[in-house]
Amino acid sequence: MHRRLVHGEEAALAAAHTAYGLLVRAVALRVTRDRAAADEVAREVFALLWSRPYVFDTRGGSLRVQLSLRAHHRAVDWVRGEERHHKNATDETVPRATPAKGQPQAQGQSADAAGPGQERSLLLHSALARLPLPQQQMVHLAHFAGRTCRQAAVELGIPEATAQARLGAALRALAETLADPAPRGEQP
Repeated sequence: MHRRLVHGEEAALAAAHTAYGLLVRAVALRVTRDRAAADEVAREVFALLWSRPYVFDTRGGSLRVQLSLRAHHRAVDWVRGEERHHKNATDETVPRATPAKGQPQAQGQSADAAGPGQERSLLLHSALARLPLPQQQMVHLAHFAGRTCRQAAVELGIPEATAQARLGAALRALAETLADPAPRGEQP
């Protein structure tokens, strides 16, 4: 199918959309948690597949994996853009007031107080984006697509031990990246 896309066959794009459209949208929805954004991400991924199919190098994994990774990266970009937009809007519209000692802070005064879970999710997706592509593929297949290491190895065409090693390395790297660092100025 990828070869047909590179040669500009419209039927191949339709086949790819039929085969992977729901998956691409599901990956985007899991990251963005916004249906309209997930639809937009899916449209962008398939537009890129049509306009520049050669960027989906299937030597690094099946077209399914490549589309999923592209959707994940684009969805992370969307979340980052929304965070920046929200932060800028909050900075411009909310006056900076410090509550009196002992008083709770009003909602909406701090982006940090508004969504620690969302911030942690953004950190996770950013950390995933920095992993080498083979490790990203394993994390995606094992944790987002629900594959076992054996299933992921078959899909990627690699030995199961290699799949396990890649997943282990990826999870260790993510754990290091997401570990809470000691506050500045304090010795561990």
